[in-house]
Amino acid sequence: MPQSIEYQKVLSEIVYINLPGPEESLPGMTGGELLHGFLAELYRAQSPEAKEIVSALCRKWNIYYRPQNP
Repeated sequence: MPQSIEYQKVLSEIVYINLPGPEESLPGMTGGELLHGFLAELYRAQSPEAKEIVSALCRKWNIYYRPQNP
């Protein structure tokens, strides 16, 4: 008789986006720098609706923004 509940342990990684990020792309930037700037720009969105969508996606994919300590 099969088990009534099956599960699979899934390991996940956590990604931290350090703020502030680059404000615009520059010639010679690496892919990581471009992605960092893109994700930091999403964090700076002015629209509350956009911020909520970004926050929901980040929670789903274990992405956290880490502001620079003053």
